[in-house]
Amino acid sequence: MGMVVDDVGTVLSLDAPPRRIVSLIPSTTETLFDLGVGDAVVGVTRFCVRPVAARQRTKVGGTKDVDVDAVLALRPQLVLANKEENLPDAVQAIAAHVPVYLAATETVDDAVDDLVRLGTLLGREADAASLVHRIGAERAALTPWRDRPLRTATFIWRAPWMVAGGDTFVSSVMAEAGFANVFADRTRYPAIDLDTLATTDPEAVLLPTEPFPFKATHAEEVAAAGIARSRIGHVDGQALTWHGSRLVQGLRHLRGLRAAGIAAWMLPEETP
Repeated sequence: MGMVVDDVGTVLSLDAPPRRIVSLIPSTTETLFDLGVGDAVVGVTRFCVRPVAARQRTKVGGTKDVDVDAVLALRPQLVLANKEENLPDAVQAIAAHVPVYLAATETVDDAVDDLVRLGTLLGREADAASLVHRIGAERAALTPWRDRPLRTATFIWRAPWMVAGGDTFVSSVMAEAGFANVFADRTRYPAIDLDTLATTDPEAVLLPTEPFPFKATHAEEVAAAGIARSRIGHVDGQALTWHGSRLVQGLRHLRGLRAAGIAAWMLPEETP
């Protein structure tokens, strides 16, 4: 097995592929199955819904409320965590007993590097290389849209309204498809009011399906602030927030959004 260094400098080297893995990140859980090690996954969070088989694994809480005792009770040989998604106290408590690989995926390039390291750590180098190749092909297919930037705001929450700042993974994924973040000068996920949004005069406003499940009624709220309804589009939240193997489908989804035009992706009116 190869040696890897995670994003906080921890050196991990396994003598053999781990037979018991706990994943604390939904996108990484899906990636593990796509790398061919799904049978070794014994514990996941309640948000790990892809693939369907992952839902049958033991739940160890959520990404922000990991049950440390439940994780340790599964006797994992490796735990996979993420610096942004999991709280430091829980990660440190687990790391006192079990090897923890901690990722910090802030850009698409980071996500690609993470895939390579996971492949090395798990002895699935060829599978990881295949995924990296497919992600590269999707990025290349987006080149024409990167050359035609569209000034865009992407919401991630409501009450308060929050957008993706320029130093987030969401913003990096947006940039791949030429969605130029109008809040790129802000950090993390700033709260804004809709009047502030209107002053940026965005050409597109994206309302993702997660982490907040935006509906048509929320699009109407944005429109009431002076944004043309035809500029407000619905987008798969996983395309913007999930790293790992989901990037293949996610980047393809954004390419379809650019090709169809925002107006074609308006949220449908809700039915009673």
